[in-house]
Amino acid sequence: MSDQSLQNQNTTGHDFDGITEYDNPTPGWWTWLFIATIVFSAVYFVYYHAGAPSRTLADSFAASKAQHTRLRFADMGTLVVNEANMVSWMNNKEYMGMAEGTFKQNCVSCHGQNGEGLVGPNLTDNTYIHVKKLTDIASVVVNGAANNAMPSQKQLHPNDIALVSAYVANMRGKNLPTGSKAKFSGPEVEIKAWPTAAETQAATKKK
Repeated sequence: MSDQSLQNQNTTGHDFDGITEYDNPTPGWWTWLFIATIVFSAVYFVYYHAGAPSRTLADSFAASKAQHTRLRFADMGTLVVNEANMVSWMNNKEYMGMAEGTFKQNCVSCHGQNGEGLVGPNLTDNTYIHVKKLTDIASVVVNGAANNAMPSQKQLHPNDIALVSAYVANMRGKNLPTGSKAKFSGPEVEIKAWPTAAETQAATKKK
């Protein structure tokens, strides 16, 4: 290129060994592509991480794991909900892993990722509205709460209901700061502690 043509071009003023650096603007398509990546990243973050439960990779993995393990329900038969069984399930890591996926798929929108409560009550303290004993949790899951405050979850597999009830019972005592500001249909009342494995075994022997 002739020196005359260089005089008609914008340059940075940097010259090295006779080589002049042009100062041309970034191509329009490149600029718009850069802007699009910023917009996409913002939408992606909101969709998967900010206020969109059950969409993170960890949640997807938990859901897939629960689905895989659920195939083993056929070998289990129908799980019977009673205090002795629920206490046993609460201490079974495999069962609680299955229940975690069920909880995250169906419960976090109202009760929060860790049971701290959103529009639904906090599940980690010692106060309850519709629960007086351990097995009442499963009854609430099946039948829902008063005035449709919590819809019935009858669509779940009976074993899912049994295990997620034990999972919810396990949340008690963590006492996480409540995220719920909703008004509920009844007072939250503190109830006695869940029975221990020894207590349920003794009660079973008496029968």
